[in-house]
Amino acid sequence: MNDNLQTAYGAYATSGTAVAERNRVLRNTYWLLALSMVPTVLGAWVGVATGFNFFAANPFIGFIAFMAIAFGFFYAIEKFKNSGVGVALLLGFTFFMGLMLSRLIGAVLGFSNGSQLIMMAFGGTALVFIGMASLASTLKRDISGLGKWLMVGVIGLIVASVANIWLQLPALMLTVSVLAIVIFSAFMLYDLKRVIDGGETNYITATLAIYLDVYNVFVNLLSILGIFGGDSD
Repeated sequence: MNDNLQTAYGAYATSGTAVAERNRVLRNTYWLLALSMVPTVLGAWVGVATGFNFFAANPFIGFIAFMAIAFGFFYAIEKFKNSGVGVALLLGFTFFMGLMLSRLIGAVLGFSNGSQLIMMAFGGTALVFIGMASLASTLKRDISGLGKWLMVGVIGLIVASVANIWLQLPALMLTVSVLAIVIFSAFMLYDLKRVIDGGETNYITATLAIYLDVYNVFVNLLSILGIFGGDSD
């Protein structure tokens, strides 16, 4: 009888510890995600102020260089994910992504209602995040198998985006943006659910994944708003 009680208590204590650990990772992820927005905004401001354009000379070469730098950051962040260096690298990466965002921000600010469009994109992205976070916390179904299909979708988006460097088809650009919002919103749900379920135990890695989801939803939402809502008067 005593052995059964001890076993039950041990299982309960282990379960409680696991829940506490998941909550800690989730809490730290949210805090670091919020902090990562600061260098992103700073990078965008610097980019707009200096006229930064990574793709001015050759869009394809610029894309290759961007991917090389981004994956360099990914490798370094993964290597130092268990130390403060990982946090510094993540914040450096978000500054870089802010610089990359500055070209779109500058173009949208060229509209008379540019500031409103940026706030609308920000608000829409926030609503998507809140919706996915709420769904992830209440969804009981296992969605771990969704990741590989979403990754196939991301690869398709990259191929279509590279092809459109030469094709310059507005319809293809719009289609890519719409699909990107859908895919990265689903990725947001997937990444948040992994943290909540204990599948991701490192808050730096979790923050990087969710940051990329949020960033891509915002960029593509702003692109669509710029196409349909931009007022040049």
